[in-house]
Amino acid sequence: MILGDILAESGGAVTDRAGETANDMPAVRATLDDLFRRALERRPDALALIDPPDRSSFTDGPVRRLTYAQADRAISALAARLRSFGLPTDSVVAIQLPNTVESVVALLAVARAGLIAAPMPLLWRHADAAAALGRVAARALIGCQRIGDAVHGDVAMHIAMETFTIRFLCGFGEGLPDGVVPVDDIFTIEGHPREIERYGEASDHVALVTFDITADGIVPVARSHGELIAGGLGVHIEARIEQDAVILGALAGGSFASLASTIVPWLLCGGTLVLHHPFAPAVFEAQRATEQCRVAVLPGPMVAPLAAGGLIGHHHGLQTVVAVWRAPERLAASPAWPTGETALVDVPVFGEIGLVAARRGASGRSSTIPTGRVTLPRGAAQGMYVLNVARNAGGLLALSGPMAPRAPFPPGAERGGAPKLKFTDGMVDTGYPCRIERESRELIIDGPPAGIISVGGYRFALRALQELIGGIEDGSTVAALPDLLAGHRLAGAGADRNAICDALLAHGANPLLVAAFRARRPAQRASAA
Repeated sequence: MILGDILAESGGAVTDRAGETANDMPAVRATLDDLFRRALERRPDALALIDPPDRSSFTDGPVRRLTYAQADRAISALAARLRSFGLPTDSVVAIQLPNTVESVVALLAVARAGLIAAPMPLLWRHADAAAALGRVAARALIGCQRIGDAVHGDVAMHIAMETFTIRFLCGFGEGLPDGVVPVDDIFTIEGHPREIERYGEASDHVALVTFDITADGIVPVARSHGELIAGGLGVHIEARIEQDAVILGALAGGSFASLASTIVPWLLCGGTLVLHHPFAPAVFEAQRATEQCRVAVLPGPMVAPLAAGGLIGHHHGLQTVVAVWRAPERLAASPAWPTGETALVDVPVFGEIGLVAARRGASGRSSTIPTGRVTLPRGAAQGMYVLNVARNAGGLLALSGPMAPRAPFPPGAERGGAPKLKFTDGMVDTGYPCRIERESRELIIDGPPAGIISVGGYRFALRALQELIGGIEDGSTVAALPDLLAGHRLAGAGADRNAICDALLAHGANPLLVAAFRARRPAQRASAA
C-alpha cells in the first residue's frame, strides 16, 4: 500500500488524549483496522495469515491458512461477539494466546470492535496477570485451553477470580472450563459488529495497553493507533519491506516491540504473515523454505546461533532479518554480520516505551543510537519524525515523540500511588543508564534499568523476586546468573525446593521462577557448572 495514504500533512499536529496539542508531531491518520481493510480491498484472495505447521505440539485447533477475505470474516465475527457482551467502547480486553492465527485475529477483532487490546506475555500466570489487568480495569479476556503443558483455561479462570472487573472469558480450544465462552466458531460463521460511536479522530484513541516491568512494579503503557503504527513504520522502512512481502514472525505478541516489528509491517506491506511459535529451529527452517519468506523477525540473541547453524543468512532467500533486542545493552557485543544478500536490521527495545530500528552497514557492526530526532530515511514517509532520544539530567535514556506514550494509563493514574510512567520535561524516563560520546554525539546504553534483570526476553524486578522467595521459606534465595543466550537465568536455593515450587505454583508465579527451584538432573548440573 502507499504509505502516503495514512500520513497526515507534515505540518499537522497531533491532539493528545487529554485534548492538548502536541506541536510539531506529524500524525499517522489510520487505525489498525484501516490498514487491514486497505490490504483486504487490494488482495482479498491473497494469503494473509499462515499458522505454524507444528501447532498441534503446543495448542489445540487445526493448522489454518487464511486469505484476507477469510481473516476479515473471522475478525468481524469475533468483533461482533465482543460487542454483543455490551462492552462500552474503549473497554480493555486482555489477550493471552500463542503465536497462531487466532492471536492476530483477536488483536484486530478487538480493534474493529472499538475496544483496547491488552496482550499479555505467555509465561504470565495469575499473579502477574491479575496485578496488571486490575490496574487497567480489564472487562474481558481472550485465551485458549492449552499452551504447551500449561492448562491456560484454568489460568484464565484464576485471573478472572482475582480481577473483579473481568466479566467475560472467551477461549479457543477443546475442553474449556465452564464459564468460558468458546469462540472457535468465528472461522465458520458470519458476524458484523454494530457501528462504533467515538469522539474525535479514531487514530488518536487508545489501541493497545502493554505492561512494563520496573523496580517499583508493573506499569501499564497505553498507545493510540497512530503511536503504534509510528513505531512499526521505523521497522518497515529500515527493513525495506516490499509490497506483498512474505514475513516470518517468530515473536509472540505480548509486547509493543513484537507488534511494532511484526504486525504493523505486515499490515503496511499487505503481504503474508507466516507465524512461528518460538522456538523450533527445524520448523523455522521448513517454514522459511516452504513459504519463500523474504523477511524474518527474530529475538536478537537468536540471530548469531541461527546464522552459525546455517538457518539464516546469505543464500537462504531472505532479503532482511529483523533482530529485536529486548535487552538493548547486549546489542553492542553482538557479532558482526557479514555483508551479502541478506541485510540485518537491529531493533533495540526500551521496555514498552519505544524502539529504534537501524540497518547494519558495510562494517557489519551494530549501529549506536543517535541522539535527538529519529526520522525515517526513505520512501513516502521520508523525513517523518518518529522518536526523540535524549539523556536526561539523571543520566538515563529518555524518549518522546510520535511512537512514545504521552500520559500514564488509565486516565487519572498520575494522581494515584501505584507505579506509573515517569515524565521529565515531556519525555518518558526509560530507566536505562546511558552516556553520550563526546565526538560522535551517539548514545551508549551502559546497562539495564536499576534492579531489573532480563531472562529470555522477560523482565523481572529482582528485589520483588527475592522478597517473594524469602516470604515462602526463611533463608531461601534467588539470584540472576549470566546466560549467553537468555541474558540471565534464575537460580534458586532453599532447604525444601519442592515446597518452594509448590508455593510458587499456588501463588501463580512465572514458570521461569518456578524452574529456578526445580531439582536439576546430574547432567544438567554438570553442564551448568
